[in-house]
Amino acid sequence: MATLENLQAAFNGESNANAKYTAFAAKADEEGYAPVASLFRAAAAAEAIHAAGHAAQIRRMGGTPKAEIGRPDVKSTRENLMAAIQGETYERDVMYPDFLKEARAAENRGAITTFEYALASEAEHARLYQDALDNLESWRGPKRNFYVCEVCGYTTASPVADRCPACKAKKERFKVVD
Repeated sequence: MATLENLQAAFNGESNANAKYTAFAAKADEEGYAPVASLFRAAAAAEAIHAAGHAAQIRRMGGTPKAEIGRPDVKSTRENLMAAIQGETYERDVMYPDFLKEARAAENRGAITTFEYALASEAEHARLYQDALDNLESWRGPKRNFYVCEVCGYTTASPVADRCPACKAKKERFKVVD
């Protein structure tokens, strides 16, 4: 049942990330970083998609998804980006690879899929957050569009040409978030 426990941990983490990034977006807007706020909103949408995928697998395994949403620790936009990078990097480098290893050993195809989708998205989130942090002053001005795959949560700053690079969903499955 380690896979079920990992799914619960992932559901809780993604649910909290959604709340955190929503709060970070409000702070970025307040500080005049509308494009960063757009990125945080897009990532929050992606985290909700990941949470829903994990929840579906939890239910398929007979469990009930549970999350304890903590109060986000909102600081400056620069500090929030650093915190987001740290969280996404941990998920990309440690959490999801470990969860995938266990799910593969258990041959749980549903868990493997939802973990793979989240892993691909978290890697891209980390990259986008790092770009925003490295070029923070150029991330002022009007909102920017980001594109989020409604199937897997993959997030990108550019419209997808044909299919999602993570799950192969058609480009029509991407929603615009600003």
